[in-house]
Amino acid sequence: MKEIVLRILRLFLGLFLFAVGIVMTINANLGLAPWDVFHQGISNKIGITMGQASIAVGVLLVILNGVLGERLGWGTLCNMVFVGLFLDFLMLNQLIPVFESIILRLVMMALGLFVIGVASYFYIGAGLGSGPRDGLMIAFTKKTGRSVRLIRNSIETSVLVMGYILGGFVGIGTLIMALTVGHFVQFAFKILNFDVNTVEHRFIDEDIKLLRRMLSKSKTDADAN
Repeated sequence: MKEIVLRILRLFLGLFLFAVGIVMTINANLGLAPWDVFHQGISNKIGITMGQASIAVGVLLVILNGVLGERLGWGTLCNMVFVGLFLDFLMLNQLIPVFESIILRLVMMALGLFVIGVASYFYIGAGLGSGPRDGLMIAFTKKTGRSVRLIRNSIETSVLVMGYILGGFVGIGTLIMALTVGHFVQFAFKILNFDVNTVEHRFIDEDIKLLRRMLSKSKTDADAN
């Protein structure tokens, strides 16, 4: 039980920090990351918050991932809901500052990318499944046999174009983030001495099977008595 509680706490710390990092890159006002361009475009078109747009896209991706045969973890579902909720909490309450200086905005964006890297350490390290967007990348990689780099670039380019058409903000920061976010995540992992390959994820279907076995054993024991 203690291990489960610690994993859940680690998961939610990671999700909250992930939202903090995203808001920092948004408030840098230099252009949004590809998925955030898409979320903002949806937000602008139908009059919802970016957090709500993130949740709506996450729901669709979870459904698509399930159809494509990707296993879902509790962390996948939590990512789908809570990153969006944390985004709205931070943005609507203006908890992350906005700067006028271009230097401070660049620093803000860089710090945001580093925070996203640290958040990934906590979130992935919880071992409760990948996020909906990473799950889509994994699913298409398995289905097509293409490289992760090609699939990821194709997905992010597609959502970037759709987001731009919908009115999402594209700027120099969009290009910087697209080219450097992987390096920031890798840098955070190196500092924290984290090897993502050592993580063993726990999936929802495993917990359902375990619950069924426990219920079956309880019923057998009851019948025996």
